[in-house]
Amino acid sequence: MAGQNMNEEIITTKKLSKRKLWLLRLKRKVFKHVWVLRTALLIVGVTVVYLTFLLFSLVVRKTQVPFYLGLTRDFIFVNDSKIKSFEGRTNILLLGRAGENHEAGDLTDTIIFASISHLEQNIILVSLPRDIWIPELRTKLNSIYYWGNQKKEGGGLILAKSTVEQIVGEPVHYALVLDFEGFKKVIDVLEGIEIDVERTFVDERYPIPGYEDDECDGDAEYKCRYETVTFEKGVQIMNGDTALKFVRSRNAEGDEGTDFAREERQQNVIDAIKEKVMSGKVILSPKKLIEVKGVLSKYTETDIDFSTTAILARRVFQSRNDVGSHLLAEDLLFNPPKSPRYDNLYVIIPKADSSTGSGQDWSEVHEWVECVLKKRVCS
Repeated sequence: MAGQNMNEEIITTKKLSKRKLWLLRLKRKVFKHVWVLRTALLIVGVTVVYLTFLLFSLVVRKTQVPFYLGLTRDFIFVNDSKIKSFEGRTNILLLGRAGENHEAGDLTDTIIFASISHLEQNIILVSLPRDIWIPELRTKLNSIYYWGNQKKEGGGLILAKSTVEQIVGEPVHYALVLDFEGFKKVIDVLEGIEIDVERTFVDERYPIPGYEDDECDGDAEYKCRYETVTFEKGVQIMNGDTALKFVRSRNAEGDEGTDFAREERQQNVIDAIKEKVMSGKVILSPKKLIEVKGVLSKYTETDIDFSTTAILARRVFQSRNDVGSHLLAEDLLFNPPKSPRYDNLYVIIPKADSSTGSGQDWSEVHEWVECVLKKRVCS
C-alpha cells in the first residue's frame, strides 16, 4: 500500500510540474508582448477621447455656444484694437425712423451723436435738430438717410455719418437705425420705463399710422388723420406705444411744440431705457437680454459687428453712472425766414452763417462739441 501511495504522489507531482511549466511558458509569452497590449490600450483610450471631443465639437458648432463664448471674451477682455476710435473715443450716430407702414418711413426724426470714452468711462449724447439745412443736397438733415439709400443699398448709413461729421467736427465710426416698431417692442420687453414728465401738454394733431392718405369723407382739415394725446406732469410708467407718442409729439401748444422740446424728451427716454437695461432685473437676466437682442436684430440696421457690440456693451456698462445728455446749443443756430433759397421750408443753419445764409460754417459748433466731449463748461 505504501508503495502504491508513493507512486501516486510521484504521478501527481509530475502533473503539477507540467501544469506549472505550461503556465510559466504562457506568462513568458504574455509578458513578452505586454508593451504591445499597453500600447493598444493607450491607442484605444486616446481614440475614444478624441472621438468624444470630436463629437462634442460637432454638436457645439451646430449651436451658438462658440458665438456667445466669443462675445463673452470680447466683453470681459476688451481689446481696443478691435474697435474704431479717435483720441480714446468711439462715436456712433443713432437714428430713429418711422419704418414700414408709415408715411415717409425713411425720414429720421431722431438724430443723436453718441460718444463713448474708452479712457474716462463716460458717454456723451448730443441731439441734433432734424431741420438742419444741408445745402449740398438741398434737403434737411432728417432726409439724408433716405437720399443715401436712394443712391445705393446701404448708402443711407454712409451718407448720414459723413454729413453729421461735417456738423459736429468729429469722426463718426458707426451708425445704428432703429424704427418705431423696434423702439416700442424694446420698451415692452423691458416691461415699461419710468419717465418724469416736466410739463403737462396736449397735442391734438398726433398722426395716426395708416391714415396718412385718408380723405376723411371730405373734411378739409383731415381731422380723422390725427388723434389727441395728453401727458400730465409727473412721474409715470410708459409702455412702448405711449413712450413713442411722448418722443414724437411736436404739435403741442407752447414750448412743448418745438423741436428742441421734443429732442429733450427723446433724451429723457434714452436715459430711462439706459436705467432700465442696467437694472439688476434686466442686466442679470439672460432671458431678457436675449429678447432685447432679438428685437434689435429684427428692427435695426447697423454697421456694428457682434464683436464690436460686445466691446461697446462693456464700455456702456462701465460708463452707466456718467452719461451726459445735451441738446445742440440754440444760440449756435439760426432759423432764417422761409424763402426759395431753402425751398420755402422751415430750416436751421449755423448762426455763424446768419449773415450770408450759406449754411456751411459749422466752426462754432465744432468748438462747442469738442468742449462738451472734454466735459468742460461750454457757453
